[in-house]
Amino acid sequence: MFAKTMTEYRDQCLANSKLPQCSKLANDALLEAICAMEGVPQKRNFSHCCNKDGFERRLCFFYNKKADVGFLPPLPTLDPEVKCQAYKNNSESFLSKYIYEVSRRHPFVFTPTLLTVMGRIEEMTKTCCEEQDKANCFRIKAVPVIQYLKAFSSFQKNVCGAFLRFGPTVVNSIYIAILSQKFPKTEFEELTSILEDVSSKYDGCCEGDAVQCIRGRSKLMSHICSKQDSISSKIKECCEKKIPERGECIIQRKDDKPQDLSLKEEKFTENKNVCEERNADQDTFMAKFLYEYSRRHQELSTPELLRIARVYDDLLRECCNTENPPDCYSTLENKFNETTEKSLKIVQRECEHFQNLGKDDLKYHYFIKFTKIAPQLSTDELTFLGEEMVTALLTCCTLSEEFACVDNLVDLVIGEICGVNGNRTINPAVDHCCKTNFAFRRHCFEALEADKTYVPPSASQGLFMFRTDLCQAHDEELQRKKDRFLVNLVKLKPELTDEELRSSLTEFTNLVDKCCKAEGPEACFNEEGPKLAAKNQAS
Repeated sequence: MFAKTMTEYRDQCLANSKLPQCSKLANDALLEAICAMEGVPQKRNFSHCCNKDGFERRLCFFYNKKADVGFLPPLPTLDPEVKCQAYKNNSESFLSKYIYEVSRRHPFVFTPTLLTVMGRIEEMTKTCCEEQDKANCFRIKAVPVIQYLKAFSSFQKNVCGAFLRFGPTVVNSIYIAILSQKFPKTEFEELTSILEDVSSKYDGCCEGDAVQCIRGRSKLMSHICSKQDSISSKIKECCEKKIPERGECIIQRKDDKPQDLSLKEEKFTENKNVCEERNADQDTFMAKFLYEYSRRHQELSTPELLRIARVYDDLLRECCNTENPPDCYSTLENKFNETTEKSLKIVQRECEHFQNLGKDDLKYHYFIKFTKIAPQLSTDELTFLGEEMVTALLTCCTLSEEFACVDNLVDLVIGEICGVNGNRTINPAVDHCCKTNFAFRRHCFEALEADKTYVPPSASQGLFMFRTDLCQAHDEELQRKKDRFLVNLVKLKPELTDEELRSSLTEFTNLVDKCCKAEGPEACFNEEGPKLAAKNQAS
């Protein structure tokens, strides 16, 4: 219905762009059409958004998106034969339904990414529908599509969270670090002109304006491709691709560091006029520092580069108020190393967990940790966060670039906790970490302990009532039930130690195994369930 309305709007405006309604942003026209549909705003609980105008209305709709979609699988699941027949009968209808399903599972993914995913899904469908073993083909080829979608979804949510919570300055800093590392031969002046396109892109993408988001991405990538000689020799192949594949390709490229680039840029710690230059234009001065430091340190993560820039800014402010500023800021390089060393120890500790614990125990460790820190989150969210931490460590802890890989991916997990909505609240301690300092929120989360404000439910809410469907559950489904049991047990008894919680999980596993082998599973569950409940209540 909405798609048809917007298609008609597009056709009207292409035929006559001088019509009054054609002066509006496409997103505003869509929201106006939605608000005008009888009963829809009330039914979908966004009538309060329809009472707002312009930017306020767009932001209200954006914040009204359902963020917790853990109840849906990453991609729609259909019988392969049904899928192929539907594609054969009407490929356009099939792909339209598929993009709807993918979009509602990933409500914050940018439109260009969704279009890339749809291209890959169409390619996968064409290939697999020609195969004898269609199910196996879809299963294998869906994995990289899901990984790609999850990676971009997490990154985009993280950056939009930063944009909506801290403003465009933080987003610019993120992209100065990323682009300076990827394309270190780019001159600072060229980089700043690229950043202007980045800023305009995020205005649209983070507000959910699909048309402006596509235009912004296209403009940004066209800019980069028009300056290949001064930006990178490694993007030629990407620039020959069609939109939107071109943008995704460029994002994943990385150029080598210029051989004549010194290890250290001394003008920020050795120059006697540092304070004068900083005071003349603080934003440009700090942007130049981040640019120079990032292009020299391709081994560091984006969050670490932002931390170092923050340390430099804070300490330089202090130094410039002393009697002898040069003596003060000449030692700042040591402070940068101390900051990186602290971050490195956090990553080493996490990779030690990976080395010492099996995959399941590692997952349980993070289920317990996240649930104690943020018990107010849903069980689906908490199991998702634990699984994402395990994925990050499995991906990174055996790589030579272990530090940057872990730190970048864990920062995305923290972004999932903090969410996109700047007004999201979880509990005072978590909210403080999410809202106070974007660069150092990882260090802030590392210091968190169990939430002291949390009041657990007074009753077990059916946690120890077990049904015989546990005996019919296949391995993957049974594992999900075990995961949920552990998270819900932490919510019920947050004072239990990690050892006590794991012991209860083992007892739950043994109980299921015992009762499913018994002659009367239901009678067994009815007898053993209360015993496990009593034991945990007594702990």
